[in-house]
Amino acid sequence: MAIKPRLSFIQIWNMSFGFLGIQMGFALQNANASRILQIFGANVEELSWFWIVAPLTGMIVQPIIGHYSDKTWTRLGRRRPYFLAGALLASVGLILMPQADMFIAFLPALWVGAGFLMIMDASFNIAMEPFRALVADKLPGDQTTLGFSIQTVLIGIGAVIGSWLPWAVTNWFGVANTAEPGSVPPSLIISFVCGAVVLIATILITVITTKEYTPEETAVFEEEFEKSIASPTEGKGMSQIAKDIASMPTTMKQLGLVQFFSWFALFGMWVYTTPAIAHHIWGLPVDDNSSQAYQNAGDWVGIIFGVYNLVSAIYAFLLPSIAAKIGRKQTHAVSLFIGGLGLISMYFTPDKYWLIGSMFGVGIAWASILAMPYAILAGSIPLKKMGIYMGLFNFFIVFPQIVNATIGGPIVKNLYGGNPMYAIVTSGVFMLLAAFSLRYVRDNDDPVLST
Repeated sequence: MAIKPRLSFIQIWNMSFGFLGIQMGFALQNANASRILQIFGANVEELSWFWIVAPLTGMIVQPIIGHYSDKTWTRLGRRRPYFLAGALLASVGLILMPQADMFIAFLPALWVGAGFLMIMDASFNIAMEPFRALVADKLPGDQTTLGFSIQTVLIGIGAVIGSWLPWAVTNWFGVANTAEPGSVPPSLIISFVCGAVVLIATILITVITTKEYTPEETAVFEEEFEKSIASPTEGKGMSQIAKDIASMPTTMKQLGLVQFFSWFALFGMWVYTTPAIAHHIWGLPVDDNSSQAYQNAGDWVGIIFGVYNLVSAIYAFLLPSIAAKIGRKQTHAVSLFIGGLGLISMYFTPDKYWLIGSMFGVGIAWASILAMPYAILAGSIPLKKMGIYMGLFNFFIVFPQIVNATIGGPIVKNLYGGNPMYAIVTSGVFMLLAAFSLRYVRDNDDPVLST
């Protein structure tokens, strides 16, 4: 049996370096999109509805991107053209979303901003999943945990920079974090432009330094692997995608429940943290979206989001050694449990500084979410189907976001009395459910446990 060669640390680092730029842009979006939409006139209970288009687009696009990236062979390889195109589109969204009021002569700024949020988030997803598939393409089984952990480290570094950038632009360079009502502060506009530049630069580093295996090399690596893992018969286009869905590996289906609870929780955190902190810690009315205090609360959300991403980058270094001792399933379960407690603890924090402790728990869960499900999944997928199944796996990420986006606003308005902090507590409960549901997952390739 032909074995894929082991790669050096620097080769794996370069192969995943584009994730730093992707996550810098993603962090800018997660920490500030709700804030920007509120500036443009969205109410708290409407926020999740404006976020819904992005995951809905991702759910449709991801399997298609995955399918065709499995079959695309160009001078750049089969994965690199897709995450390069995704990065270019995401950069457009980053630059234009906070400046949506420029288009007010054509459409309301709120709708234009929501449109660019859709472009941005869908493009991040287009770029991310081929990166996941690239790691599985290139690395032998005993290096996959390391590969996804290095991705998590780079994600953490990029996310820290993106989360803290608006605060730094204001406090280090004196750029205003307030503007006229209905307009986004200059500090946010500059931060988003910087994110677009870094995104393109880091993606290009990966494209230039990483060579993909040829179809012939991939076929050799795949030959023996297919004897132990069933692979669907080949077809064309959408019919083949339907066959691949029907033949989805059992482990992937089991992980779907874990992913549902995990990403339902994360979506609630991203959408509601800014209004929740402004209301719960700063004591502002839920409809305050333009005061200096509200902008300060938004900047602080960027700081604490940076904390959880910094913790995730550090914890990612420990994941391979922890998983080697107690197994990947147990590592992921413990990490999610800690993250759930971190989210719930936000309700009990007496001031903004205690939120830093809450984010330590969230950071541990975030690191594991970005690495362990993919490490578990990679051992159950044929190499030539890696792109389509990584794309289909994204369904278990976007579907819970769509569910939360659909029901989250009405729940906050009608059940929680307009208090978004209860949505954060709900996210914590869902994170605990994700930890519990791991007991039903089978990890075929775990060097410690195969149960």
